Amino acid sequence: MVGSTLTKEQTTNMKRSTAIPADQLKPVVAQIVAHQKIYDLHTHLYTPRFGTPVANSTGKTDPTGLMLWGVEELVTYHYLVAEVYRVVPASKLPYEEFWKWPKSRQADHIWKYLFVENTPVSEACRGVLTTLGKLGLDPNEKHLDAYRDYFARQNPSQYIDKVMELSNVHTITMTNPVFDDNERDRWLADKTVGSDPRFKAVLRIDPLLRNFPQAAAKLADWGYQVHGDPSAQSIDEVKRFLNQWLDRQDAIYMAVSLPPDFRYPANQTDTLALAGQTILEKAILPVCAERKMPFAMMIGSNLRTQPELRDAGDTSGISDVASVARLCRDFPGNKFLVTMLARENQHELCVTARKFGNLMPFGCWWFLNNPSLITEITQMRFELLGTSFIPQHSDARILDQLVYKWDHSRKVLVNVLTDMYTRIAETGRLITREDIVHDVEKLLNGNFQAFLAQ
Repeated sequence: MVGSTLTKEQTTNMKRSTAIPADQLKPVVAQIVAHQKIYDLHTHLYTPRFGTPVANSTGKTDPTGLMLWGVEELVTYHYLVAEVYRVVPASKLPYEEFWKWPKSRQADHIWKYLFVENTPVSEACRGVLTTLGKLGLDPNEKHLDAYRDYFARQNPSQYIDKVMELSNVHTITMTNPVFDDNERDRWLADKTVGSDPRFKAVLRIDPLLRNFPQAAAKLADWGYQVHGDPSAQSIDEVKRFLNQWLDRQDAIYMAVSLPPDFRYPANQTDTLALAGQTILEKAILPVCAERKMPFAMMIGSNLRTQPELRDAGDTSGISDVASVARLCRDFPGNKFLVTMLARENQHELCVTARKFGNLMPFGCWWFLNNPSLITEITQMRFELLGTSFIPQHSDARILDQLVYKWDHSRKVLVNVLTDMYTRIAETGRLITREDIVHDVEKLLNGNFQAFLAQ
């Protein structure tokens, strides 16, 4: 029919009529970001089938359970353990004495010195307060008893639903370290342990790269024909092991945490690193390629720099981005999810990602998960990569942390996106609601799922 097709001028006028005025950009962005459901691609959270040590309405507790939640877990999180030792030093409270205390006493100690006697201004403290407030609890309590009563009344599985609703997360990706006996035994004892549809598994395999002889000894104990040297037989058996566990967990990717001194290729005089490199090249990456599965590398953690603090004693270091580039170049059939712990690595990682489509930068990991740094890193990624990255993951170790980590991160994303759109609008390019919905969906959900499917 004549006239049924819009002219270019009519199309432009229609888009102009739906463009968002500059003074309305932020509220529109905030609304869209708030409503977008999130695929949280990296956490350390677990389903109730993995057991919970927290007293609750079901009456079932497991002292070695892996599902952590509740106020005592929140307040004794390792960030806050390290922080409280800035206030009450080891000269007044020796580390070994603190670790002998029951968790309830540790929590009371931290609450007193970080939340009552001092203003809780750190991001880790503010996160606890945000979570309590979002749960409808008063964050001004001087003691933890009211919070304890609240959590004791919760059913773990129903509470997961509540937390996911508050954080607007549709899928939680676990971290499943197969070389941890506590976790491995649970997978072997219960075939349904990983069947909760709200959660996805990730096969974590650090010992294979960090200390292959030690990992080989465990594999041999488990019945695999693996020796301390990465022989052809050992490589075949490692591949068999990986495939069996990927199938058992129905894992969506493999992952490893690496120290700042990780290098590819490895130093030729470092026999431990060379063994790890062989396993990476001949077992891990081939299995990932065959399954079209990403390999996630979280690089930059120095473990136990202060061992008396236990999990709170880890620090960060500057890593080698060139090693990541060489892996992306040498293994074009593999997909690499990469996050780095040092702020100093972020620019080079972005520049490298511009050169390799099989590299996906993700998140602001661990010590970078602070609003000022998330703002800086996210803005830089937009400027260098457009929307082709994954801005954040929660890295939550305690279920309740999903509430504050995504609340805080969404607010940062709103500010950065508003700034980006304002700059674009200044050029005369119109920004519509459809543009924003499209971008936000990619950033918080679609980019990860598309990378999995490539």
